[in-house]
Amino acid sequence: MIKFLGQCVENLIIAVKYMFSGTVSFSNVIAQAASIGYDSLSISLTIVFIAASVIALQVSNQFLMTGGESYIGGFLTVALVREIAPGFAALAIGARAGTAITAQMANMQVTSQVDAMKVVKVNPVGYYFAPRIIAAMFTCVFIVILAEFIGILGGSLVSYLSIGLHPSRYFNSVWLMLNTKDIYISLLKGAVFGVIIADVCSTVGYNTKGGAKNVGESTTKSAILCTLYLLIADLIIDFLFYGTTMG
Repeated sequence: MIKFLGQCVENLIIAVKYMFSGTVSFSNVIAQAASIGYDSLSISLTIVFIAASVIALQVSNQFLMTGGESYIGGFLTVALVREIAPGFAALAIGARAGTAITAQMANMQVTSQVDAMKVVKVNPVGYYFAPRIIAAMFTCVFIVILAEFIGILGGSLVSYLSIGLHPSRYFNSVWLMLNTKDIYISLLKGAVFGVIIADVCSTVGYNTKGGAKNVGESTTKSAILCTLYLLIADLIIDFLFYGTTMG
């Protein structure tokens, strides 16, 4: 695990240097972003919508019994923006688009396309990693934003259908309880998670040796490692911004 983490950091540094060299193909970045978005947008929004709806369904009656139904929207929105939307969306992107990135890189590795890049004096890590990291970073942020909107609307719908909470009371508590800080941290999580997904999954694919069987094993490995590192990063970010009152 430590060795692999070191490889991920090393590849990320190389990719960042390649970005600042000005040789990253913009069309390649757009193509990767379109691929990531197409692969994972629908499943990410669906998962967040269902998660928000389930939470709204679970808490609505409890808030109603205590007379706090006016705070359902704010409670759900804070949970969505801080954790549910960025976390669930990133896990869905990693499971869908991340494994696709691993399969692409692994296929290029086992078919000697990576070696061909080295022959023509092109750094394969920078050439292959940089567009995917940039694309995943921005795409993940946009998907998180959409997921938050979808989740808030889903919570409003379920609250209205379950306990008859009027949307105006729901959204009043949203504006009351949601902080700008939460939005910024949510976008930061989206960007960090996107970088982790692209870097980890690309590294697993890049390290693949052998044939088609090894490609399948790499995609499974990338899904597990990507989930692990996303959860660790989520914990670190939450601890830094919410786990201490110092400063």
